[in-house]
Amino acid sequence: MRMQDLQAIARQAMLDKGLLPDFAPAALKQLNAITQPAPSGPGIRDLRNLLWSSIDNDDSRDLDQLEVAEALPGDACRVLVAIADVDSTVAVGSPLDDHARANTTSVYTAAKIFPMLPEKLSTDLTSLGESQDRLAIVIEFTAAADGSLSSSDVYRALVRNRAKLAYDGVGAWLIGAAPSPCRPSRRERCSTMGS
Repeated sequence: MRMQDLQAIARQAMLDKGLLPDFAPAALKQLNAITQPAPSGPGIRDLRNLLWSSIDNDDSRDLDQLEVAEALPGDACRVLVAIADVDSTVAVGSPLDDHARANTTSVYTAAKIFPMLPEKLSTDLTSLGESQDRLAIVIEFTAAADGSLSSSDVYRALVRNRAKLAYDGVGAWLIGAAPSPCRPSRRERCSTMGS
């Protein structure tokens, strides 16, 4: 069977399940008007100085989460998780938002991927790519040694991914089968990994 045939079958399966395999003309028009990442503004915390990292597959470009942790006195730990603030670029109720809401996820088939958001957004303008300044929603909490939470907060912030890590490289490093996945040029930024 030809790839074209498989793609047609996948597209029809999307339609049969009530999903949207294609972006509507209004969504594509909205996409064309988006030319840069959302700017920072008042009330946005600047957390670009933290040692944020992402972890995903080796070839992933649609990075939607970063994390950083800090040891505190008394064996407590401060954890921050940053989620890409797509809402700052794709307004609620807009054509692109309507498409994303209808599908709720990217749909992966053997023949074709049907993305929830166009790649221009998911792999570039809203992606938390390495060395890129991006807006994010940050979930911050402090956990005591026994796992209890002593504080938590949610807020918007400007972040910068300092290390794009991959599962295979980190896994091999954790079991002692490979060197640190941090490149020499960013070794100082990764020096706290595993501490």
